[in-house]
Amino acid sequence: MFNAITGFYRYSGDGYLNGQKISRLKPHQICQKGIARTFQIPQLFPTLPMIDNVRVGAHFGAQLRGVKNEEAQIKEAISLSGMQGKEGVLAGNLNLFDKKRAMIAVAMATKPTFLLIDEPIGGLSPTETEETMVLIRKVNNELGLGIIIIKHLMKVLTTLSNRLIIMENGEKIAVGPPEEVIKDERVIRVYLGRSKHA
Repeated sequence: MFNAITGFYRYSGDGYLNGQKISRLKPHQICQKGIARTFQIPQLFPTLPMIDNVRVGAHFGAQLRGVKNEEAQIKEAISLSGMQGKEGVLAGNLNLFDKKRAMIAVAMATKPTFLLIDEPIGGLSPTETEETMVLIRKVNNELGLGIIIIKHLMKVLTTLSNRLIIMENGEKIAVGPPEEVIKDERVIRVYLGRSKHA
């Protein structure tokens, strides 16, 4: 789904953002419209310092939107992601937790209006998971960004989300507030592995 939204995959239907058709645009054009993403497996330039990875995002965003102060974007993204003090560390030498935070910083540096986050806590410890959830809430609350998260842990989704869309084999099977969706019989059967009557 993320690959389709961001233009990595072509599809036969039509996609719209704020009433504008984006389904035939290239990835950089979709980013220009304000959609940034992260990847389940961190995608960074491993031989560049972390700050230069963020600088790539900031420069790309600045070029697209005519922003004058890229350095301010870089500092803001690094501060927001909690990566201060690690600016000079090569991206390839960061641990998994920091790579995931660095990816969020790179995405944020493009100045998006929508952020798509793919499996942000996969492989993280409970403490790192909680810190990542705090970061996502911060991005949502302080910047007011729309955020779409792919995650399979229902507890994380119900904690972070205002609205859930549950899919099975590419088909929507439930949509709505978390407290309602988790009571849906099909969701219980497919994802929770039990009947609500059990």
